[in-house]
Amino acid sequence: MHDIRLLRESPDVLRDAMRRRGKSDALGPAIDRAVTLEQERRAAIQACEERKAARNTASQEVARVKKAGGDASALLGAAKAIGDEITALEAREAEVQSELDSILAELPNITAPEVPEGDESSNAVVRAWGTPGAGGAQPHWDVGERLGILDLQRGAKIAGSGFIVHRGLGARLQRALLSFMLDIHTREFGYEEAWVPFFVNRDAMTGTGQLPKFEEDMYALRDDPLYAIPTAEVPLTNLYRDEILDGARLPLAMTAYSACFRREAGAAGKDTRGLLRVHQFDKVELVRWCAPEDAAAQHELLTSHAEAVLQRLELPYRVVLLAAGDTGFASAKTYDLEVYAPGVGKWLEVSSCSTFTDFQARRANIRFRPAPGEKPRFVYTLNGSGLALPRVVAALLEHHQAADGSVTVPAALRPYLGVDRIG
Repeated sequence: MHDIRLLRESPDVLRDAMRRRGKSDALGPAIDRAVTLEQERRAAIQACEERKAARNTASQEVARVKKAGGDASALLGAAKAIGDEITALEAREAEVQSELDSILAELPNITAPEVPEGDESSNAVVRAWGTPGAGGAQPHWDVGERLGILDLQRGAKIAGSGFIVHRGLGARLQRALLSFMLDIHTREFGYEEAWVPFFVNRDAMTGTGQLPKFEEDMYALRDDPLYAIPTAEVPLTNLYRDEILDGARLPLAMTAYSACFRREAGAAGKDTRGLLRVHQFDKVELVRWCAPEDAAAQHELLTSHAEAVLQRLELPYRVVLLAAGDTGFASAKTYDLEVYAPGVGKWLEVSSCSTFTDFQARRANIRFRPAPGEKPRFVYTLNGSGLALPRVVAALLEHHQAADGSVTVPAALRPYLGVDRIG
């Protein structure tokens, strides 16, 4: 959510932000409407305050006349008329506020100045690690089925396209990766682990920016007002909704495993084979809360934590700074971590590490008090995958293929999986 003062004082900042995202045509009229509504809202508030003052004066006059034994019926009628005006003004103010809130909820965050303009073609690679494997590797869906660790056909049979069954060492690989990642983040990087609900209410989804804009992409329960989470970002960030944090405790860092559910998987009509685009998957999420002045450094730190996992899995990757038009709705700046999968010959996104400024905090009303007695301020939130499993597994199966058809297990993962090869 944006600071309402932007509409009053700097609406061109919002207009330029939408232009940088390539959304001027779609959202420019909405901003113009929001500016008009904010003016009307403030006028209604002022008029209402003026009428309340007039009502107080009228009430005092009624009391004076009655005390003197006079007839106050005309004054009472005038006071009632003022009361009716106040009721009408308050109703109009509420109506305007509701429309204004709806518009603001649909406006994406303002991207950071260093984020390049343009669509995904303007994304910039900022660094890379490792050497991408040469061509000739088998795609992971062939490897997984040959080794008996992926059962794509039966997954589709029991749940539909985009749902996967992992079997034998494939199932153990899921558990091993989750424990491996959580141990790194908690034992080495100082994150507090949480075990969170996989279903949340509408307020939680709204707080992190999934609702109302992306409601069609969510799985919702039929008989309860709950949504299946698309990422543990949602329950983690909302842990502190409507709270004021102690500034001395910042930054806070939490991590959690969760299953993730996304209806939009495969909607683009590409990358639908194997593990590349699925409706349900497992992920370890990283979330941080900090003071505004620390956000840039915290973003780099969080990204390095996700990178460390890829390095220990011995997977070549690159860090990509997303252009404004490719940056997520709530994000101000995002680094995508992409691993190279030689079997499909593509770079696969396995993590998005984002800083949100106070955009989510305003929606969820998460503040901190810098020092005792000081006025609370909105925190800055950050999150990133550390990591998402499906494409990590795809890259492992494709990058670590051995000549005998087995898959070599990276040394750091062997204590968790219990074997040094999958064959």
